Amino acid sequence: MPKYTFDALDRRIIAELQADARLTNVELAKKVGLSPSPCLRRVKRLEKAGVIEGYRGLLTRERVGLGMTVFISIKIEGHASEGADDFVSAVSAMAEVISFHLVSGETDYLLEVVVPDLAHYQRFLLDRLLNMPIVREVKSNFVIQTHKAGAPMPLDHLD
Repeated sequence: MPKYTFDALDRRIIAELQADARLTNVELAKKVGLSPSPCLRRVKRLEKAGVIEGYRGLLTRERVGLGMTVFISIKIEGHASEGADDFVSAVSAMAEVISFHLVSGETDYLLEVVVPDLAHYQRFLLDRLLNMPIVREVKSNFVIQTHKAGAPMPLDHLD
């Protein structure tokens, strides 16, 4: 996919939407110094180009009963096998998994999982992850305290 070419207004629009995606088009236009119609056209162009992937509400995990976050490192058997594709599909479909990455290094995949408590995590681990025949090794890292999460994407490199 070709890289999108940004100008200063695009960067300001993106920064404002990352700070508050609930801005109305009129509010956004005022903040970036455009009239509403050209601002909306720019936003639609950014959406169509795939720069803006979507809009979502950020929830406070504890307030919705998801007080435990676990980062899980997984090693699998045979990277290029058909089983790896099935693994990716199955893990991607698990609601508890809120981020899922193929990584380099000592493990193959890194998952971020949210669950209500340790009992739920135990069931998730034993009944779902460890029951997958391709999973060779799992290491769990429990979040004790979060200092930064859900931050806006850095845009300094777009200058």
